[in-house]
Amino acid sequence: MIEPGQGFLVPALREKFKNSKIIALHVNDDFPSAGVSQLCGTDPANVQNFLEKEVPETEAANIKIIEWRPSLNFYGEAYLKLLSNVVEFIKRRDAASRTVSAFGRRWVKNFFRNLGNVKEVLLYKTADTPVIITGSGPSLEEALPVIRGAQDGAIILAASSSVTALANGGVTADIVITTDGGAWALKHLYSCHRNSKAGTAIAANLCAALPSQCAASPLLIINDGSLWQSITLHELAIPSVIIPQMGTVTASAVELAMILSGGNVYLAGLDLSVKDIRTHARPYGFDHLIYEQACRIKPSYSQTFVRSGLIQGGGGLNIYKAWFKNQLASWPKRIFSVDSAEVFEYSLPPQTPAGKKNTGDYFKAVRVDNGGFREKGRAALLSALKDSRYSENLKAELVPLLLPGKKDATERELEEAIFE
Repeated sequence: MIEPGQGFLVPALREKFKNSKIIALHVNDDFPSAGVSQLCGTDPANVQNFLEKEVPETEAANIKIIEWRPSLNFYGEAYLKLLSNVVEFIKRRDAASRTVSAFGRRWVKNFFRNLGNVKEVLLYKTADTPVIITGSGPSLEEALPVIRGAQDGAIILAASSSVTALANGGVTADIVITTDGGAWALKHLYSCHRNSKAGTAIAANLCAALPSQCAASPLLIINDGSLWQSITLHELAIPSVIIPQMGTVTASAVELAMILSGGNVYLAGLDLSVKDIRTHARPYGFDHLIYEQACRIKPSYSQTFVRSGLIQGGGGLNIYKAWFKNQLASWPKRIFSVDSAEVFEYSLPPQTPAGKKNTGDYFKAVRVDNGGFREKGRAALLSALKDSRYSENLKAELVPLLLPGKKDATERELEEAIFE
């Protein structure tokens, strides 16, 4: 309910929708509601964080907005701001829910397959060295001279899709981050292994699509904080860093950067938009898909035009752009932009980190004895499913991933899905 005033609607809603959760969002604390989950205030970050906690991911498709129209006449712009934040949350949560339904089973399958390739893990301690995060947006090209001049004094944390462009511009990544579970993500990682120095660290959620070559690199394992991942990694004594799922690798990269360093964080290539018909910095891992199909009646320029239109029309970039703008308000005031990416237009002017980094002071690669991590991990998860302390919460997490569309499942059904 958007600013329900004195809450006259609450009893009627309780009577009509007995099994529904009622949430009241107020413009301010003039009219607090009794007996329902509520938040007072229109701060975008607070609204988003509150709704993240209150609305289960599995219920994204069942959210209904109820407006108390007299409040619009009274509060005006503040009311519309609150409503806009709710609509933005629903769009993002709905996109995440559809992604979970489509890829959940693949994520779990990736997780246990990747456990078998963990040979070396990266340990860290917080540094004070600046961190430069690179995405693959078109503006990365204009930022390359700044990054190239600063790379000796900063940790280069690169999204896997940006490594090819970085290498072409004379920049070497210190850590490559990937969180995408789709098979197409492998294209970027294959390119990473061709364009990065041997043994470059990879920060990855094990649910991501990782080629077997990653076994030769130290892994900084990202745990999304879910109970099923935490139990499995804890049982195997595999160190990890907890970063909740963000939907986009660049958001995970920002969170990781703030964990790794207390220094400033510089962003490049995080456009979240299309520039003219350019969707990514050049060269890009998928360029060959266009070049291979190019012919007299299907020139690469026309294919690029069509692709840029599809990306813009999909709406995903706008969802993440709005999320970033809200999230920046809650992040520490040490995040700056070194290019003209629109989403960070209010950042400070470009600044070049100075000094000389020594990654050996705060990163250490350690070999682990992978004596059947895959089998032991599955056994640990199945054992936890039979434990009354964890079973209910584990089922709530695993059923949407492994059996989308089902409200509940037996241990046997989950076991079969895990071992599929």
